[in-house]
Amino acid sequence: MCLIAFAWNTHPRWRLLLAGNRDEFHARPSAALAKWSDAPIIGGRDLEAGGTWLGVTDAGRCCVVTNVRDPRDPQLGVSRGLLATDYLAGSADAATHARQLLAKAAAYRPFNLLTFDTADAFYLGNRPEPRAQAVTSGVHGLSNADFNTPWPKTRALMQHLQHWIDADDDADFAPLFAALADEQVAPDEQLPDTGIGLERERWLSAAFIRGPDYGTRASTVVAIGHDGHGVIVERRFGPNGRFAGETMLRFAGSLPA
Repeated sequence: MCLIAFAWNTHPRWRLLLAGNRDEFHARPSAALAKWSDAPIIGGRDLEAGGTWLGVTDAGRCCVVTNVRDPRDPQLGVSRGLLATDYLAGSADAATHARQLLAKAAAYRPFNLLTFDTADAFYLGNRPEPRAQAVTSGVHGLSNADFNTPWPKTRALMQHLQHWIDADDDADFAPLFAALADEQVAPDEQLPDTGIGLERERWLSAAFIRGPDYGTRASTVVAIGHDGHGVIVERRFGPNGRFAGETMLRFAGSLPA
């Protein structure tokens, strides 16, 4: 993923509400949102490395990973997509998993990771050094920088999510997908300097990236209720933002209804 906003333990119905975009090269093969046949995971799948960028489980776990944008930092190490797969398919709770991952986080390519279970949420990263922190209740954002770094598109998506919560319509995700489809470019004075040049910073400052070779491949909304029941919706896109399909899957969760 490259842009995420989520609300943790702040909505009356949804324990976790998450909206995010996955930006990737269009040539990289991936499978659409589905229940995996070989693991207890519901999510899209990277067919090159075998992992996922975002997934959930019937037990009410969720995990999402982003890269860290820094061209000076070589992309060496274990595929970060496997971080999400390992957490979702594992049995360790979010707190235990965070402690265990800290010991080996440096071996992975630059990453930001969010893990959720029925009780806790954690942010983990390995740049500039491995670290982990519990996520507090509220609305948070994440892109290709550190947790809650105020990039313009991250702030904007967080604001849209807060407005959706305030509107008190807990079943209509259309406004969230509209926010994920926003192609507005941020003003130059608000752009970060991540070492990729001004023109590319402008292009990547929009929530939705449109391009022939690289761009937004999927927009996803996850909603997991306090009762354990949840839904995940994925909209997919091809080169130049061409709509390529939508999938919605419900899961029962492990808590009583």
